[in-house]
Amino acid sequence: MKIHVFENSEALAVGAAAHFAAAAHAAIEARGIFNVSLSGGTTPRETYERLAAEPYQSEIDWARVHVFWGDERAVPPDHADSDFGMAKHALLDHVVIPEANTHRMQGELDAKEAADRYETEIRNHFNSAGIPSFDFILLGLGEDGHTASLFPETQALKIEDRLVAANHVPSLDTWRITYTYPLINAAHQVAFLVAGERKAKVVQEIIEEKNSEYPATHVSPNTGELHWLLDKAAASLLKSS
Repeated sequence: MKIHVFENSEALAVGAAAHFAAAAHAAIEARGIFNVSLSGGTTPRETYERLAAEPYQSEIDWARVHVFWGDERAVPPDHADSDFGMAKHALLDHVVIPEANTHRMQGELDAKEAADRYETEIRNHFNSAGIPSFDFILLGLGEDGHTASLFPETQALKIEDRLVAANHVPSLDTWRITYTYPLINAAHQVAFLVAGERKAKVVQEIIEEKNSEYPATHVSPNTGELHWLLDKAAASLLKSS
């Protein structure tokens, strides 16, 4: 595990964009393709906006980037709550990326059907009967310790035989589509992007106390790297920060 602490949320976005770009360059140089999974929520937006501007707009070979999402809300792509929609407006509309390279979860469908379709799309893309390995998975973190749409006390936490699942979240009275642990933990690199003092306690309990009640604690790449990208506020309770 590697912990990176930045002065404030702006510096965090700058650092996260550089981290993303470094992963893209390394993957494209090694394999000719960068398979990346994005996070939704509010924190990544500024990072995506940085990637949509120079130097990354031109530096990254976007034609070799394939973009996926770690989870999605049960909404159509043009809905204000759509994770895909946020990334599209902040990043994808501003870079030259082939439409076929954008692989969105179909939140407008029944969640179980959408999960089935997305698992098939991932398997077809990677041409893998086993568990595919993304080059880079970007994750967020909720105050309740959820990540992707793996919420506390939900059924998807127990799933080991699927890559993507429909997950009912009673606390929100809604369905979500989400990666499962086997897919997340098969990645070459996973990075949590976390900002704000309100996340400090859960960050400390996950990183230092390994509190197993938090879903994010169970993100532990099998052979890949785990990074925590934090602003000072989110890292404020860490003894090592």
